Amino acid sequence: MNAQFEMDHEEVLRVKLEVLRQEHRDLDAAIGAMEASGRADQLALRRLKKQKLHLKDQIARIEDILTPDIIA
Repeated sequence: MNAQFEMDHEEVLRVKLEVLRQEHRDLDAAIGAMEASGRADQLALRRLKKQKLHLKDQIARIEDILTPDIIA
């Protein structure tokens, strides 16, 4: 029963990881569009970049959980 719970938890993490990656790509596209427009609100741009960095940190944490430690 415990093994089934671990599989379910891992699947949930993989789905969450994909959602976070998509959000990261979307923010990257939005930032690129704002910068390309030349009329970007610097405060809004800074906030989007900070949010993108936060997503990157979340992605890294989940990837660390999903990647088993390998002893060399």
